[in-house]
Amino acid sequence: MVRRVVTRWRRGLSVRGGELAFAVLGLPLGVLGAVYAVAVLYAGALLSLTVLGLPFVAAALVGARGIGGLHRRLVGRLLGEPVTAPPPLPRPSGVLARGRVVLADPVAWRALLYLLPRLPLGLLGFLAAVGLPLSAVWLAGFPLWVRLLEPGPRPVDWLDVAGLPAGLAVLTAVPAALRGLSRANRALARGLLGPVRSQQRVRELENARATLLAESTDRLRRLERDLHDGTQAQLVALAITLSLADDVLGEPDGPGTHGPGTDGPGTDGPGTHGPGTDGYGTDGYGTDGSGTDGGHAPGRAHTSGPGRVGGPGHESGPDLGRLRALVDRARGQTDATIAGLRRLTRGIHPVALDAGLAEALPTLTATSPVPVTVRLDLRERPQEVIERAVYFCAAELLTNLAKHSGARTAELSASAVGGRVRLTVRDDGRGGAAIGHGAGTGLAGLAERLAAVDGVLRVDSPPGGPTVVSAELPSRL
Repeated sequence: MVRRVVTRWRRGLSVRGGELAFAVLGLPLGVLGAVYAVAVLYAGALLSLTVLGLPFVAAALVGARGIGGLHRRLVGRLLGEPVTAPPPLPRPSGVLARGRVVLADPVAWRALLYLLPRLPLGLLGFLAAVGLPLSAVWLAGFPLWVRLLEPGPRPVDWLDVAGLPAGLAVLTAVPAALRGLSRANRALARGLLGPVRSQQRVRELENARATLLAESTDRLRRLERDLHDGTQAQLVALAITLSLADDVLGEPDGPGTHGPGTDGPGTDGPGTHGPGTDGYGTDGYGTDGSGTDGGHAPGRAHTSGPGRVGGPGHESGPDLGRLRALVDRARGQTDATIAGLRRLTRGIHPVALDAGLAEALPTLTATSPVPVTVRLDLRERPQEVIERAVYFCAAELLTNLAKHSGARTAELSASAVGGRVRLTVRDDGRGGAAIGHGAGTGLAGLAERLAAVDGVLRVDSPPGGPTVVSAELPSRL
């Protein structure tokens, strides 16, 4: 508890270097941008009645597009807000056609509009980054400044006492002010510097189609590889084991282990090679039986009579011990094959989803090595494809949590209210998680797969934790 309070306090007083730099640079950039926008609008209005009006406005719009690109890169680099770049202007043949395209470019007009509110935001950011710290220093050192400016004895009044606390209060307000202004700048950049909503939607659909095609191809490859290298190999091994068992069952019976003998009455019958090597044989009627060279009188007989395994009328069956081992092996291979098929079918469609997320998510968290608390508020059942996306998103997040976070406890909450599904996974691990830019892998790949169903993935994971990963999707497409 104390660690969490200290972590929150530290986060409240921390300021990203990019936010501070953007606030300092905001004032000169805002002044230049506002002057450019006002000059373009004013001069364009004055020249609109002349032949120079349209060419001037077209050239100014091209410049506004370039200035918008500069601000978009600054927002992405300093504020950590990647704004999708709009598509480039088409280049039709002919000067008049190109002029019409530029004059009708919504991206350029929106960039020009972006420059107007950047001036007040830049002014506020500069005051928060420079003015407030200087004010805090002035207030904290007020008793000293007054005595330096007014030499001589001066009694201590309430301003001397309240100066230091007031300065500290102003100084602690600086991070919150900078974060608030940074959020406003991010929202402004997202709204005016990105592509038009219709263009963004077309691009999202194209990316979603490419992601779904790649994911389907990859899933089919994995399924084929698992069937070929796993289930098929296990079935082949099972067939070989059953063939060996069939061979043991098909072994012939006889007065010896292998019938009457290899080249005579039996291998272990009256002799190794018929009547014996030089008479009745080494294993005929006994070592001291008819004699090594025949012709001698019969001596001490073998314990089991004419054969090693049994007497002349005893019939030995198959090797039961070997047969039992083969059957046990076949049973084990069958169990392994069934388990592999269950894993494959679970990856295609989890059976737990048949009853919805209310049963699937608790079943999923029960297998996590990290204790997970589940909180559900599922007032409506989402579409099946959304349920699958939420389920696999939760499975991947729990896997990443167990592997990389070092967390001792976690919490999974899911809600389906008002046509939106929200999944949140919190943990008390070391933090530092980020979406990154790895195509198709990790959190970046998860974000791409969620985008294919109009979902959004957000990660809040400062160093030292805690980590909060949330996914928001529509209930129906």
